[in-house]
Amino acid sequence: MKNFILLIIFFGMISCGNPSEGKPTIKEVKTETTPKQFPKLDSSRYNVAFLIMDGTYNTELTAPYDIFQHTIYRKNIKAMNVFTVADTDKTVTTFEGLRINPDYNYLKDELPKIDILVVPSAEHHLDSDLKNTQLINFVQQVSKKALFVTSHCDGAFVLAKAGVLDHSVSTTFPSDIDKMRTMFPNLDIRKNVLFVHDGKFITSSGGSKSFEAALYLCEYLYGKEIAQSLAGGLVINWNLDEFPHLIINDNEKR
Repeated sequence: MKNFILLIIFFGMISCGNPSEGKPTIKEVKTETTPKQFPKLDSSRYNVAFLIMDGTYNTELTAPYDIFQHTIYRKNIKAMNVFTVADTDKTVTTFEGLRINPDYNYLKDELPKIDILVVPSAEHHLDSDLKNTQLINFVQQVSKKALFVTSHCDGAFVLAKAGVLDHSVSTTFPSDIDKMRTMFPNLDIRKNVLFVHDGKFITSSGGSKSFEAALYLCEYLYGKEIAQSLAGGLVINWNLDEFPHLIINDNEKR
């Protein structure tokens, strides 16, 4: 009986030992992080960067994104790589609640050459975004080398704050034109047009007309037939002559 009790105590001591013995402690557990996956870019295409942030409006983002992305399905043209850039690696939430993981963080990632910069409108483009010096500096730097810089709706305010529209004619969301004129009194901002093309800058009224402004750039780059093909794929009636717009020559500036 005595021996039986000793066996029970022995096995009890074993079972009540440190349960983590032989296992890694919390400090010893190594967490594996998945390397960030960047989009694969075709070097034969234009690189088109969409500048996004919390509060970006869906239409001004997705309309030109759709048009430009569909160029990869057209033959014998220099198509477009489309990707998003932001000042964060965290998920960006649009004004309407769409959640997007940015492809590049322009504050720390090595960015590809940007041939076309697209600035969709966002909720705070008339106020706090204009105080974001990193955002404004990014637009300034990219605009120096980009072939085209486009804005939709109030994205024009960001371009104006960056100073890149100082010598260009522009437009913005119709009801915000007077606000933009007040905020940037030295700029030439036009009414009664749905987009303006002046040099490398194309500014549009935004909303659903963001489709047409993007189609215009495609017609400028690829010709009327390709632009109409892109429009047809999205069931858009596209005829530049019927669309209120302004293409600026030097003698048309004030």
